[in-house]
Order: sequence, then C-alpha cells, then structure tokens
Amino acid sequence: MGAAALLMLAACDPGPVKTKADHAQDARTQAARDAAEGRIPCALGDARDFATRCTIDRAQTQDGLILTVRHPDGGFHRLRVTRDGRGVVAADGAKPASVTIIDKDAIEVEIDDARYRLPATVKGAGGK
Repeated sequence: MGAAALLMLAACDPGPVKTKADHAQDARTQAARDAAEGRIPCALGDARDFATRCTIDRAQTQDGLILTVRHPDGGFHRLRVTRDGRGVVAADGAKPASVTIIDKDAIEVEIDDARYRLPATVKGAGGK
C-alpha cells in the first residue's frame, strides 16, 4: 500500500518550478518560433494589447517589397517597404499607414483599426 501511495504522489508531481530566467528563455524561444513561422504581434479593432496572431507574407514586385499582413479573421493590409526612411506605406487602399519607431529594431504601423509591430532597420538608432 505504501508503494502505491508513493506512485500516486509521484504521478501528481508538477515538475520543476520555473525561474524568471526560465520564463525569459521561454519567451525568447517563442518569439523565435513566431518569427520563423511568419507571425507578428498585432492589435486589431478595439484591442489594446498586442498578441502574436497575425501572419506576414513577403513578395518582391516591380514596385518593391510588398508585405501582406493577414488577420486571423481573414482581413489583411498590404504595405510597401520604402527606401526613403519612412519605413512602410500603404500599398493600396484609401487610408495611409502611420509609422512610429518603438525600438532600435522595431516599428509600429497603424492603418485603419489595426496596429502591427514589425522588425525594422532604424537608421541612426543605437548610434555610436
């Protein structure tokens, strides 16, 4: 009976307790996985918080690099990458894209009721 009780207790073991460093490593691993799968953080509609649930496709066209950001509900926006320092502009549609630098390697793009966080090379950021 004692061995059976120990076996049942061992089956209930939740495993090792994660430290802050473990959680940080898990977050980095998930971010790398998301990037590899083409997912980016976005906030759609009335959402205030970003969630990594939008996908991004890249296509080189005669007009330059076009990014198609797809929403989970099927909606999407097309953005054209510029070479003049603006980052991206709306590739089509009536609404312009608003771009804000949020980090040395990231921008936030707002268009209609959607916000996206995209990796970017920000010139002059993190200077010497």
